[in-house]
Amino acid sequence: MIGAEGLRLMAGYNRWMNERLYASCATLSDEERKRDRRAFFRSIHGTLNHLLLGDRAWLGRFTGRPVPFRSLDQDLYADFAELRGQRAETDAAIEEFCRELTDERLAAEIDYATQAGKRYRHPLGPAVLHLFNHQTHHRGQITTLLSQLGIDPGGTDVILYYRERSAQT
Repeated sequence: MIGAEGLRLMAGYNRWMNERLYASCATLSDEERKRDRRAFFRSIHGTLNHLLLGDRAWLGRFTGRPVPFRSLDQDLYADFAELRGQRAETDAAIEEFCRELTDERLAAEIDYATQAGKRYRHPLGPAVLHLFNHQTHHRGQITTLLSQLGIDPGGTDVILYYRERSAQT
């Protein structure tokens, strides 16, 4: 299982990639971002909202402060600038959470309920790893939609973030 240091790397990558992705999405009109593209969460904007909702839900589970929501496709923010600002705040909260992680904490069990009310209990580590995997999955969907629109969001690989970060230190 990935340790605390690896999850801190993923938290930094998550922020870096979201900043890049939102910059690419900002080149689109609001109408283009919200157009139904037959994606799982319909539009680029809908997928960005889902990612934010998912991260907040998981952070709430990790910290024992559940975040209520109606559905996985709930539109949290119709305004792109507000959505982008909230994404940045949530990424900062994820980084802060991961800064405080220890391998012992990752092995400790968490107990939470899904949106449907089903309860689960398991170690924290796999759940934090899921948060980052979920991000990668849906960001991949968004980069595909952007590519279909002729927008190149650039490289998305973790190793690119690692190299950039390493060059700065």
